Amino acid sequence: MKLALTDEERAFRDELRSFFTTEIPADVRERVGNGVELRREDFISTQRTLNAKGLAVPNWPVAWGGQDWTPTQRHIWLDEMQLACVPEPLTFNANMIGPVIAEFGSQEMKERFLPPTANLDIWWCQGFSEPEAGSDLASLRTTAVRDGDEYVVNGQKTWTTLAQHADWIFCLVRTDPTAPKRQAGISMLLIEMDTPGLTVRPIKLIDGSYEVNEVFFENVRVPADHLVGEENRGWSYAKFLLGNERTGIAGVGRTKVKLGVVKERAAATKVGGGTLLDDPLFAARLAEIENELLALEVTQLRVVSGSADGAPNPVSSVLKLRGSELQQAATELLLEVAGPDALPYRAGPGVASPDWAQRTAPSYLNYRKVSIYGGSNEVQRTIIASTILGL
Repeated sequence: MKLALTDEERAFRDELRSFFTTEIPADVRERVGNGVELRREDFISTQRTLNAKGLAVPNWPVAWGGQDWTPTQRHIWLDEMQLACVPEPLTFNANMIGPVIAEFGSQEMKERFLPPTANLDIWWCQGFSEPEAGSDLASLRTTAVRDGDEYVVNGQKTWTTLAQHADWIFCLVRTDPTAPKRQAGISMLLIEMDTPGLTVRPIKLIDGSYEVNEVFFENVRVPADHLVGEENRGWSYAKFLLGNERTGIAGVGRTKVKLGVVKERAAATKVGGGTLLDDPLFAARLAEIENELLALEVTQLRVVSGSADGAPNPVSSVLKLRGSELQQAATELLLEVAGPDALPYRAGPGVASPDWAQRTAPSYLNYRKVSIYGGSNEVQRTIIASTILGL
């Protein structure tokens, strides 16, 4: 096991660090670091800058914009991007549908979709979850019936993140309702969001944001050549996609940034004759989270150093589980630092509560989701028990 970087890897890290901090606008990175909601154009302009440098989709095949990097180099790329507060390439494009099309799509589909997907000329969203098919995704009910050269799609998807921005949706649909196993009758379709019969309805979240949506399909006609791979093989493609989604989901770099903000704000918060950072109980909790984050980072480096062929590693479930818990713990600490100043909600500069404190409660609430997406933590515990521990 090799945890220390080589001279070449350090040079690679320094080159990325310089690029991220000089080529990505400081105001965009500042918004990311302060937890301010990004605009659609922030994501697009950043991903296009990264793509022009070959840094948007390094996990793709080289022929389609990927990089012939080692697992360690890919880890450095993601870690440095997070530490620099650079908006990461849109996960629906870079880590989900892009790799699926590259692996299972026809040559025509690859040529049509992969370049604009890498450059964010197409914004994708994910149509998997349904009102009664979340963790039990195989019970999905949205149907696609073949009618000549088209499929006719009917049903509903929910929790569709950023569908309000999307140009296309990659959708799991049931094409064979009589299949002996539920998983065997599912296919994956690519559907334009402006297709007649497709309706998007926003869901307002507990933090007040508009991030997820319901998507309804009423006799939506989709060209048959928008089928990914083979009919009724969609479940296999979905498993491949979800394995890619968990890449980097531990978010070690992001949590480091959040803890840095916690320290900065705590050091400026007066308590008695000192600051909150001087308080032994608060300092002990902060140190405990930092130590656990260090242990997670070492575990992540062990996984990276042991990755030979890019095959899914069941230890990624440990990274996802603990990483999401530590991300939530960091938001809890910052909420505590804000104290009563966290209570005003989007009150603006006209009140005594500073803007950063007003954002802590919505951020805390929003981060409850990280233990759910990418496979809920309960599901990850089952994977750990069966695959790693052999229980």
